[in-house]
Amino acid sequence: MRVAIAGAGAVGRSIAQELVAGEHQVMLIERDSAQFEPHTVDQAEWVLADACELASLEEAGLQLCDVVIAATGDDKVNLVVSLLAKTEFAVKRVVARVNNPANEWLFTAAWGVDVAVSTPRVLAAMVEEAVSVGGLVQLLTLRQGQANLVEMTLPDDTPWAGRPVRDVKLPRDAALVTILRGGRVIVPQADDSLEAGDELLFVASAAVEPQIRAAFAQI
Repeated sequence: MRVAIAGAGAVGRSIAQELVAGEHQVMLIERDSAQFEPHTVDQAEWVLADACELASLEEAGLQLCDVVIAATGDDKVNLVVSLLAKTEFAVKRVVARVNNPANEWLFTAAWGVDVAVSTPRVLAAMVEEAVSVGGLVQLLTLRQGQANLVEMTLPDDTPWAGRPVRDVKLPRDAALVTILRGGRVIVPQADDSLEAGDELLFVASAAVEPQIRAAFAQI
């Protein structure tokens, strides 16, 4: 997979290092010469250019990329990069970093964004997930808000301990996709039993999240 990352700051370089380790082709686009440091991710292709300029993106070969990640520290730049990637270069997947949560509403398909990642929201969700037992925690928004990745940890006194997954009556637009148990990642099957302390990961529309809570409040 060929991935272009706009912004070679700490965030962009970290993403690039992870993708390079996964044997993907990575191109970092940076307009600030002070942050143009190819030695920090020497397996990536580096381009000194303004990612908001159409000609620069065309010259860099953005049309050959499968994914574009707008990872700068400026939300306006990330929106422009996303829009150009989607409308001018028909990039299949555009991921954008949201720096200011107040701007999150802008990061939609109208601006070419397929997935918006709000760092403050993700960090808050991680903190909430670490201390929340029995409640439903939103970890990630998918498909411009059409669905969410949400997590629930079963408390020690859960009435669901020992009960099979098939007994859980989830609403139509929700799916239990993973059970995290100790160091294991379990793809749930109908006959698998639930245990206290299980971390349950669901993909669900926001509208049915209350019904997921209700499903685990009773048997």
